[in-house]
Amino acid sequence: MSDNGIHFRRDRFEQRKKRSARSSIILVVLLLALIGAWIYLSKTAKSGNTANTETSINTDMKKVTDFFLTGKNGQQVSLSEWKGKVLLIVNTATGCGFTPQYDELEAMYKKLKDKGFEILDIPCNQFGNQTPGTDDEITEFCQLKFGTDFPQFKKSDVNGENELPLYTWLKSQKGFEGFDADNKLTPILEKMFDEKNPGWRETSDIKWNFTKFLVNRDGEVVARFEPTHPLSKVEAAVEELL
Repeated sequence: MSDNGIHFRRDRFEQRKKRSARSSIILVVLLLALIGAWIYLSKTAKSGNTANTETSINTDMKKVTDFFLTGKNGQQVSLSEWKGKVLLIVNTATGCGFTPQYDELEAMYKKLKDKGFEILDIPCNQFGNQTPGTDDEITEFCQLKFGTDFPQFKKSDVNGENELPLYTWLKSQKGFEGFDADNKLTPILEKMFDEKNPGWRETSDIKWNFTKFLVNRDGEVVARFEPTHPLSKVEAAVEELL
């Protein structure tokens, strides 16, 4: 065999050896990367589970008096101001089909406030953009049209990234259990939600304006009423707690 043939075979052998070495290195790197990813995800999952558990425990331990709301003047208001009272917390709107509920809410408030009852009104513009006004405009509208006299706070979000911590807690205490079957607006709302998000029934999110949470004198959420529930049923539940 000529020297050229020997050199050619030697070169091919060296090339195969180098390719094999590179392949081995790549496999080792990939294996290490997979092991690293597995360890990272395992730690993340564990820490995530721990965080979720801690959040659940902390949420369960809280009471309504642990939270704050922002007044229309921008000042923080502690809900401990209403410690020992029965509270009805409502997300409201000024241009909604349920807005006339302000009349019944005000009547309920006048009837029961001297017995230790309070309504906390939180305007919200997340549902159909039906509360477009400023805080002052909302208050003026409610007072002039419905004569409302219960506390009204700054317009705020009750769902999503910027939701009030109070609402995170409220929803964790009482999830969505369905609209009132006898209300004529229920089929309309259900059809609208079914078309937008078929899984909407499984979430605890606030579904629409005038959802109400009833809180007892000990600061615990005892009931949730959707806007379709009759106010007579809400009032009866309030009276049982007074």
